[in-house]
Amino acid sequence: MTRKPDGPLRRGWTTGACATAATKAALARLWGGAFPAEVTITLPRGETPVFALAHMDAGSDWAEVGITKDAGDDPDVTHGALIIVRVAASAGGVRFRAGTGVGTVTKPGLPIPPGEPAINPVPRQMMTDVVDAMARDHGCPADVTITVSIPGGVEIAQKTWNPRLGIAGGLSILGTTGVVRPFSCAAWIASIHRGVDVARAAGLTHVAGCTGATSERVVQDLYRLPDHAMLDMGDFVGGMLKYLKAHPIAHVTIAGGIGKMTKLAQGARDLHSGRSQVDFSALAALTGHAEVAGANTALQAYQMVGTPMAEAVAQGALAAVTDGFGGSGMRFDIVIIDRDGQIIARAGA
Repeated sequence: MTRKPDGPLRRGWTTGACATAATKAALARLWGGAFPAEVTITLPRGETPVFALAHMDAGSDWAEVGITKDAGDDPDVTHGALIIVRVAASAGGVRFRAGTGVGTVTKPGLPIPPGEPAINPVPRQMMTDVVDAMARDHGCPADVTITVSIPGGVEIAQKTWNPRLGIAGGLSILGTTGVVRPFSCAAWIASIHRGVDVARAAGLTHVAGCTGATSERVVQDLYRLPDHAMLDMGDFVGGMLKYLKAHPIAHVTIAGGIGKMTKLAQGARDLHSGRSQVDFSALAALTGHAEVAGANTALQAYQMVGTPMAEAVAQGALAAVTDGFGGSGMRFDIVIIDRDGQIIARAGA
């Protein structure tokens, strides 16, 4: 998705909601003898979405259903993925398994411990509640193995944060409300939080938040950091630093291009172009070059002034971060790069 659609944005459903719906429909076949035409579930906040069945199969002692994930108008890489659940009797209680395309947790610090399928707590509870309710309705024991699969999930997962977070072999089954809210920042910031949790659980003392892939590559090479030290900060420097202040790591590097780092130096906590802008009059005062006040972009201003501006911005960004989020034992440094990936200024290193 390359642009915001016209008109009201349509909500979607999480992988956890789809898996829950698939569980309910598959149990209807296993215990009731027939697949339903559609299935309705109740989400944690009371919504009752209806799901169409996209895949159905069954054997003598198992049944499976696939639900196509509809992420609404959110640019979600799992939009259109088929979430398949197979249900069968277990040796006792509700058991979860990762089928093809669903990952397994390999690092501590996530809501699910290492060795477990990457099915988060709320989806697990939603599916368990469905098993309990269906078992009561059909007079069956609530002893069910739930295997969740996502065809193509291994490939899709490469476009997510899962490999860095230590989730191997595919996607996660996620969602705390069951609802995907289009263009929400919440999912991104939640992923930053999980990245911090994984880094802390691994005992890392140095992490980095970068605004993009180029700055991330430069910083990772500069400090020889492992993948799980790289926090996918994007524009959300404030969200990252707020969480780090409450869950500190000794050394935090922040890196990006001259435009976003200028906004950080000027006090912005969301660096997106639609939510913060460079104050060129303030930048002119900072650099001592009056002509900067008429610049159209921070890059143009940098081309006017050169290295002294980059160095002043780096120091300003360091001061802004330290003033706003210091005092928790963390040490910060700033790295500014140009479009070719060359470092043009550093502060606090």
